[in-house]
Amino acid sequence: MRDFQPLHDPATKPPVGLRVDPTPRPLPARIPHKGRSVDLEPLHVRHAPDLWAAAQADNAPESWAYMGYGPFADEAAMRRFVGNFATAHDPLAWAVRPHRTGTVDGWLSLMEIFPAHAHIEIGNIWFSPRMQRTRAATEAMYLLMRHAMDDLGYRRLTWKCNALNAPSRRAAARLGFTYEGTLRAVLTVKGRRRDTAWFSILEEEWPARRDAIEAWLDDSNWDPQGRPKSSLRRKD
Repeated sequence: MRDFQPLHDPATKPPVGLRVDPTPRPLPARIPHKGRSVDLEPLHVRHAPDLWAAAQADNAPESWAYMGYGPFADEAAMRRFVGNFATAHDPLAWAVRPHRTGTVDGWLSLMEIFPAHAHIEIGNIWFSPRMQRTRAATEAMYLLMRHAMDDLGYRRLTWKCNALNAPSRRAAARLGFTYEGTLRAVLTVKGRRRDTAWFSILEEEWPARRDAIEAWLDDSNWDPQGRPKSSLRRKD
């Protein structure tokens, strides 16, 4: 990684950061978001049966390996978790309903919300294995990214993950996040050390990232078998 050179105001001595709009950004609200291939619904305890079925159908406990919770012992345990998770304001969670299945197959959230600093994170992402690496999965993340940056006007969007979570690191790079570094031994999760990798997109970078994702999601990029004609790669 190249050394980072912080931007500063050339008219000041000693150097201080560039002036930015200090207006606090709005808090995200519990509203639905609709896409071409997926809908996001504010997470609710009524989603628990679908989520439990998705987790069981895939028989993949490894999908919980890097989460701070799960797998759940039974549907009642998942229901209790979802009931509590759905009432939190930070993280603020959405259920993910792909059009292809019609069922709720995962969740994701906006979190670490700092309106005064225009900083917000997309995280707490759990997609059942049948939803992973699908058009719906990418669009679900994009809908919240667009909401944070375009609708709410945040200046910095963050992605964090366990530094050992290779799929999450690849997803961050694919969506256009820039790797910033790794905080060593910063958390203890399920009794294990967690090093956390940090990624971000800034407001000046967002238009190019948005355009690349939208082009990939566009119907013209998909063949009759539901396969993308081109890959999603950063253009800069």
